[in-house]
Amino acid sequence: MAAPRFAPSRRGSDPHYLSPDVVPDAWTTDRLAEIDGLQPTGPALGYPGPDQGFILKIAHHLRPRICTQTGEHIDDAVNGSIGIALRRASMMSRAPVIHDLTIALTIWGWFDTDPPVELVAIRSRVFSGVRNLGHHYGAARTIVDAVPETTLRATPEQISLLYPAQWKVLSGASAFEADHA
Repeated sequence: MAAPRFAPSRRGSDPHYLSPDVVPDAWTTDRLAEIDGLQPTGPALGYPGPDQGFILKIAHHLRPRICTQTGEHIDDAVNGSIGIALRRASMMSRAPVIHDLTIALTIWGWFDTDPPVELVAIRSRVFSGVRNLGHHYGAARTIVDAVPETTLRATPEQISLLYPAQWKVLSGASAFEADHA
């Protein structure tokens, strides 16, 4: 970038530096993949936000705390919960933090060594296979979209006070009960 004429120069440099005469044209959204206006919203479009890849480091850190039951896979728990955490972070217009994933894992009882039996029955079915997002992206989106906004706006302290007594409300699990009752 060119220096303004009034900027002090270093000793020995040319004091009469001139900025180039060429000024680039204004930027426009003229490439095929560019979005003109706001990011589109709707079913299955997700929740975009900054630095979302950082959630993988957070997930690696929390992985040892995850408690699975017979027939459950830890990667299903992680992949199903990551989307919830990213949705929460994007609602707050920021990158994901540990509290986002902590809330996501707590509402589905993944930190609980002895979760309610009904919770395990629902989450075993709902999270099954989500570890393979290439084949089960729709299932992961359904888990994310079921969580009420009030849960996502709550603090980790509020969530820990409400879990396990309110796990159905916190996770939106009632949507999955109706489908397979």
